[in-house]
Amino acid sequence: MTSPATTTPALLPGGAALSFQNGQLMLEQVALSALAREHGTPLFVYSRAAILSALAAYQRGFAGRRAQICYAMKANASLAILRLLAEAGCGFDIVSVGELERALAAGATPSKIVFSGIGKTRQEMRRALEVGIGCFNVESLPELDVLSEVAQSCGQRAPVSIRVNPNVDARTHPYISTGLKGNKFGIAHEQALAAYRHAASLPGLRVAGIDCHIGSQITEVAPYLEAMDRVLDLVTAIEAAGIAIGHIDFGGGLGIDYRGETPPAADALWAELLARMDARGFGERQIMIEPGRSLVGNAGVCLTEVLYLKPGEQKNFCIVDAAMNDLPRPALYEAYHRIVPVVQATPDAATSTWDVVGPVCESGDWLGRERALAVRPGDHLAVLSAGAYCMSMASNYNARPRAAEVLVDGAQARLIRRREQLQDLWRDELG
Repeated sequence: MTSPATTTPALLPGGAALSFQNGQLMLEQVALSALAREHGTPLFVYSRAAILSALAAYQRGFAGRRAQICYAMKANASLAILRLLAEAGCGFDIVSVGELERALAAGATPSKIVFSGIGKTRQEMRRALEVGIGCFNVESLPELDVLSEVAQSCGQRAPVSIRVNPNVDARTHPYISTGLKGNKFGIAHEQALAAYRHAASLPGLRVAGIDCHIGSQITEVAPYLEAMDRVLDLVTAIEAAGIAIGHIDFGGGLGIDYRGETPPAADALWAELLARMDARGFGERQIMIEPGRSLVGNAGVCLTEVLYLKPGEQKNFCIVDAAMNDLPRPALYEAYHRIVPVVQATPDAATSTWDVVGPVCESGDWLGRERALAVRPGDHLAVLSAGAYCMSMASNYNARPRAAEVLVDGAQARLIRRREQLQDLWRDELG
């Protein structure tokens, strides 16, 4: 079924890492069909070069500035990816003690870790203080009080920044919008100054900075500029009250190309944002950011095998072995992922329109709707842009073992997570 035809590069997000060569879908210099045969499916495969290229765009944007990039590891917490980013100089944005321990296991520098999230427990706070993380991003007044108590009991003063909710519409999916008044995150912009005064009065806290995060999969510059202006206004007011702000954390949220979106490149985005900071006299401030999806999203694909073709009166179903437990974004957000064959069909192959669905017992178990594909049972498909919020949200629903993961580096491919075995599913149960 191979053909020398090639696919237009614009149809393959992931930059130069992903391409068709002589009819074979390649990630860097590795044929994905070979990985599917060797490791089985479902299988997640990531490009080292694509991850480092995405990071390099941020690093170029911050050249000559006091800036720390803290990868939002909820996007993809594979140890191999964490190690790669730690070695490249990244810190980490965590939201649980489990993520803290994973980051430490991957070689993270504790002082480059920021702890976000609205529901930190006392145990989590103690462990983070014990290892010496860089900052707690605090999201409520009660959390300030509890953190101060915990820090005092540990004989420490916890470094804090308060996550301010600027009430800026990021114009993204409601489930991943975080900066509006109706969202559960952060402290309202109007209450921020009072919150900082309260934080400064608590004996177990040391005000370190200010934090803002307005959402995820943002594809425009305007929401960032609006949020930045509101945060800089607050910094001016807080410091006028005698409370020094050491760093400004602008969060993350930059989107990627799933279906033709054109988000700004990271270096171009930050050139514009830094120009605004310079114009307002904040250009020398230490900056922190927390990108996740934009570093790993388009670096990964999910490989899956076609099990059955089920034509119907209203819809045709292409049933594959990957499911909503492996790749939950379509079921959660009605998210779009491009789906392409791992080996291109011959020019005379018949193309039909298919809903690509998995074997899980839910009508919501679909990976793509109304896709034009020339497929047969036994073929392999690649679900693109699967590097973020896929494996990290995978589950064992329907008693399905989680997929294996592979990291590609040039012509080499390395297994970085073994496929879960059936006995692993009840390993921790007591019967």
